[in-house]
Order: sequence, then structure tokens, then C-alpha cells
Amino acid sequence: MPLPAPTLDDRRWQDLVRDTLARVPAHTPEWTQLAESDPGVTLVELFAFLAESLLYRANRVPETSRAKFLRLLGLPLAPAAPAQGLVRFEGARADQPVPTLPQGTELRAGAVAFRTTGALDVLPLEARAFVKFTVALDEVDQRYYDLLYEAAGADGAQLATYEPRELDGRKPVALARDTADGALWVALLAPPRTDPRAVADVLAGKTLSLGLVPYVDERPKSLGTAGQAAAGADAATLIGWALPRVVLPADGSPPLPQYTALAARSAVDVLAEPGTVELTLPARGEDITHWSELDPLEAGVDDFPPALDDSALAARIVTWLRVLPSTSAAASFLWAGVNVARVEQRVAVVNELLGEGDGQPDQVFTLARPGVVAGSVAVDMVEGTATTPWRPIDDLLAAGPEVRAVSALRSPSQAWVDPRPSEVFLVDAEAGRLRFGDGLRGKRPPRGARLVARYDVCDGSAGNVPAGAINAGPGLPAGLKPANPLPTWGGADAESPVEGEKRVASFIRHRDRCVTADDFAEIALRAPGVDIARVEVLAAWHPDLGDAQPGDAPGVVTLMLVPRHDPRAPDAPMPDRAFIDALCRHLDPRRLVTTELVLRGPLYLPIWLSVGLTVAGGWTVPDVRERVKARLRALLAPSRSDGATDLPGLERGWPLGRPVNRLELWAEVARVPGVLRVNGVLLAGADGAAIDPELPLHGLQLPQLVGLSVEAGDPVPIETLLGATGGDGSAGGSGSGTTRRRRVPVPTVPPEC
Repeated sequence: MPLPAPTLDDRRWQDLVRDTLARVPAHTPEWTQLAESDPGVTLVELFAFLAESLLYRANRVPETSRAKFLRLLGLPLAPAAPAQGLVRFEGARADQPVPTLPQGTELRAGAVAFRTTGALDVLPLEARAFVKFTVALDEVDQRYYDLLYEAAGADGAQLATYEPRELDGRKPVALARDTADGALWVALLAPPRTDPRAVADVLAGKTLSLGLVPYVDERPKSLGTAGQAAAGADAATLIGWALPRVVLPADGSPPLPQYTALAARSAVDVLAEPGTVELTLPARGEDITHWSELDPLEAGVDDFPPALDDSALAARIVTWLRVLPSTSAAASFLWAGVNVARVEQRVAVVNELLGEGDGQPDQVFTLARPGVVAGSVAVDMVEGTATTPWRPIDDLLAAGPEVRAVSALRSPSQAWVDPRPSEVFLVDAEAGRLRFGDGLRGKRPPRGARLVARYDVCDGSAGNVPAGAINAGPGLPAGLKPANPLPTWGGADAESPVEGEKRVASFIRHRDRCVTADDFAEIALRAPGVDIARVEVLAAWHPDLGDAQPGDAPGVVTLMLVPRHDPRAPDAPMPDRAFIDALCRHLDPRRLVTTELVLRGPLYLPIWLSVGLTVAGGWTVPDVRERVKARLRALLAPSRSDGATDLPGLERGWPLGRPVNRLELWAEVARVPGVLRVNGVLLAGADGAAIDPELPLHGLQLPQLVGLSVEAGDPVPIETLLGATGGDGSAGGSGSGTTRRRRVPVPTVPPEC
């Protein structure tokens, strides 16, 4: 049985007054007036009030002991995390000097303060991002464009029809899959009523800050071992950045699409996370140009920028920026813009006087502001006119002694200096508490020394503001207007003591380290900010090794994750990038440095299922039909927590590696109350091909029930569920061994009413 927390005394003020007055006739029978106006009753009520306060403090002893136990365990609560985002600046003028915003410029979304993480030159530019989105035409229209652009395909090239589509931040575009040329085109526009050539002269030699927001929900994420390089270390080499180089042939022939490569620098991998790229523009204004007088049949063709139908927008173009990732990068983008800076929701607190040291061991000081950002605390010790910086440390047991003593284990000829730092302190960011050493493990602040702290604070989840909320800045130059094109992300509140207590049992068991398979599953399920329905741990197995079996990849641990809710696909939930990133931040410091951790979602295999049955007497057909559907959906579900099936091994969902057997589904239908006889079960794959007897599953594959029919009588044919299909289903491509033809993008005219 569970051990309940003891309550030392549960009496309240009313109980104490009632019990005391009940003893009056036995001890003082001459006291007969017990009304509230009696002075003796007033004294009883006063002492009852004092006793109740003492009982309240006594009952806090178990709670205090539990908190002390947590502190002795060294189980810290997670501090608040600052939100981050991208902000675009507009309003700079070409007839004024280019304003420079220093690092730490304050911006505001109402009462929530943000600060830029780097300096930025705000150029007199606006930007619109476009792609050449591939469109499929019917036979008549395709023939028309083949004749119209016959010259472009004269050398045997294949025409790829497209329409310009703007990247607006709502729908992502996979460049290699959805576009005709695999490129992202950013139109650099002059401000309204400004000459583009005057803007080009201002841009000469300046640094352009380009903001990119990739769409990475479909890309897997792995945490490599300590010896592996970062996955995004060479991301800059996977993207080409170029401006048009206009060269007019002397013979009057049409110009060729030529480009000048730009030098790029970025602190983050913009293929994996939102960030900014600094591009150095050409030193001469005449080199910042574009093709402005192309023949109508040349505009937008081949490697020329996309043709724009908006003449007013086309007249403002200063130049085009072509972003061309390598096809191996599998780049997808959601938004792009210029004059973009990365921001974090934090407020700097400087020169806060913590107090004076007293020379005692284990001195503790508390910061004045809550919501301390982890890793932002610094302390200076001031003694007279001398200032000494102290730095934080993860564990005071790793600190050196206050007095450097000579080791008795070494001979006098061996010079030895203790490398461990001693002027350190331990930070509890959630509580805002700093603890200093005891002299043997870390130096003690001397008596009379003043301690001055610098740190950052944040508002946690309040920093996750919607798009357009960041719209002001007290220190911005006149005319500049900030705006966040997308919502900010990453803000989280500090962990509460109740949530921290729930982690005590697992923390004692595995010490918050991922060693065994159970450790990986339990620690992942307790990650803050994510709601996981199912975790499968595959030890020594990597999903990219083909037909490898568990045990073939030593040092690799793969986690198959199924979220509890996915509004995009409720029946086939997949973890998105925010889900994966939150788990990575939680698991990375808790894994062994020699463990490569791979986080993936399931690989769903679509199946079609048709069931025919005979209903027993006394049961209605609709009721039995819905019961069978519910049982089959629960049986094939990727996760389950309600024990919807009584078959062993299926309590958490369909097991990995277990084939979908048609006869097993037959038996499951027969178990439903009201089913007299199963007349037939038809199982088919995504293309409608019959599966008999079973569909094998490998690796991370799980079944996805995309079509289900349950009817009285014979089962409905799978072809009926699929609907009519036209043609033979071929993609129309060339056969094996043929040479792939060069694709030439050509613009199309959108249909109009």
C-alpha cells in the first residue's frame, strides 16, 4: 500500500476553541458565561489562533523535508527559456546614411522586450521572394507552349512550365521537388518613389542581411557522438549565392544569363534552422543591376529570374538574388527577406549588488529578478579598487582549493600547478540562487568584498508572440519599423516544484543518464514541452543502413517517436521539428558521449481493408458495423493507451516488425460481439494490389489504414474503394538507360476569368 504523508495535527481554529470550551465545566464549573463577549472566551480564541499557526508550521515539516531531500539529490528544476525569432526592418531611405543597429538593440511586443543578437546595417531595400513553381498542363496547353518556346528547346532540352509563386510564410516549397530550376529568387526592391539606380549606388560594398526560414519538419535529426563534426558545419558550401552579371553581346544577340557569386557568412545552418546570412555586395554600383529590357519570349526563360506580371513591382527591382542550394541538401523554405536580425526575448540586468562576503564557507546569495536565463550569470568581486571576475561552474566538486598547496605525492623536483579554477560559483537559474565554495572546493568570498552580478532574465512562454507583434523599439532611428514576419518560438516557463517531484523516482533510478533502453524511454517521456504517446528504443540500429538488424550498428540508438496529437494527420501522427528539437535539447546532455542518437517518426505504409460479415440475430447492422470499424482502427493504431485490444503485445500500438496478416485481422473481426460469421477480408496496399497472406513490415514501418469498408454480406472490392483510375499509372518518363534531358523553365500565363 502507498505511504501517505503524515499530518501532525489537522485541527483548525474552530476545533481548538470548541475543544477548550468543552473542558470548562469539568475544570472551572463556576465559569458559566461562555458567550463571545466574555473576556475569557476572547483569551481562548487568541490562544487558539496562536496554536493554529504553530500547527500549520509543524505540518509543513514533511513538505520542507521533501524539498531538502530534492536539494540534497542535486535535482535542479528547469529554468525559464527565452523565446527567439526573426525581425525585419523597413523604412531606411536612400538619401540618408545607412543606419547601423548595434547588438542588443531593444525591441518590444507590447510589454515584452526583445534584443537583437547581432549588429545590422539597415539598407534602403525591400524584398519579395519567389520560386518558379512547376505546373502541369493539359495536352493542348502543353503543345501551345512547346510551339511558343520552340527556340528554347531547339537543342533537345525539355521544357518545364512554371508560374511565379511568392514565398509568403504560410506554405513551404521544396526547391528540388516543387520548382522548375531548384532555386529561390529574392527580388531586391527600391522603396516606393525611389530611383532603383540611386539605391544601387548606396548598396555598393555594403553587407546584406538575408533572413531564411527553412521548413524542416520532414527532415530527420540525429545527435552524433562527441567526435563527429556538426551536421551543419559545411552548410554554406551547399548553397550558391549570386547576383546577375549583365553582359550585352557586341553583335546584338540576346544576352546570356550569367551570375556573380557572393561571399556568404552565417553563424547557423540555415538549411536546418531559421537564421540570417550576411552577403557582401559588389563594390561598384554599376555591378548591382539586372536584365531590364528582355524580349517577352526571353523573360523568365532558362536561368533568367522569374517573369513578374506586376509592372509596378517590376519597375522597383534593383537586382535579383539567386539562392541555389545543392540538390543533395533537400532544401525547403517557408520565408525569406532582407534587413533581418535574429532576436531573443531577454532583458539585461547589470551592476546588481548581491551583498558583501563574510569569509564563511558555502555563502549563498539570491538574485533580485526571477526568470534567470541559464548561462547568463557573471559575478565581479570588488575589493577596494581591484575587480576580479568570477565565473560559474557546473559542480563545485570540480573547483580547486582556495590555497594552492604542494602535493605530498610528488617529489620536490616535480613542479605541479593545480589547473582547477577556484574563483567560481554554482548557479541555480530557476531559483536565482548563487552558492560559493567552502575553501577546499572553491574560494570563499572574503569579508567585506562586494559582489556585483550581471545576468539576463526572460518572460518564458510569454515571449512566444504572434507574427507582427514586435512593432516598436525605443532606441530605433527615426523612420525604421520592425516586424516579425513569423511567430517567435522556444519560450518556456520554469519547471514547477510539483513537476520536479514527479521526476524524483526516475532520477534516483537512472541518475538522469541514458544508458539502458528503459532509461532512454523514461527520460524521453519526461521531456518538458512534448506530449509523447509512444517511444520505441532500437539499440545498435540505424534506419539509414537498409536491411540491417538491431545489433549491426554499435554505438547507435534510434528512438521511434509517436506524438499524442497531430492535427495535420490525426490517424498517422508524425513528430514535427519543434517536437524533435525539444527532445534533442532534453536528451543531448543526458546521453553518453559515445552514443549516436537518431530521432525519427514512423514510416507509414498505407493499406486498404474491406470486410464482409453476417450479423447475428438480435443485433443491428449499423451497431455491429461501427464496432468492427472501431476495433480494426484500434488494432492498427500507431499508439494506444486505453487497452483497446485484448491481444497480448498490442497494448502500446501495432508492434514494430510485426507483419499485417489478413487472417489475423479476420480473427479479430470474429471476436466482435454480434458478428455471426466473417464472409471475407480483403487487404491491399496503397496501389490497390492485393496482399495475401500478409504485409511485411521492417525498421520503423507501421500500417496506416487509409481506407476501411465494413458491410453486411460480401466485402466491397478494393477497386471500388480506390475509385476509377485512368491510364496505366506510369509517370511518363523515359525508360532505363536513356540520357536525362536538360530542363529549361518557361513561364506560363495564369488562367483568368
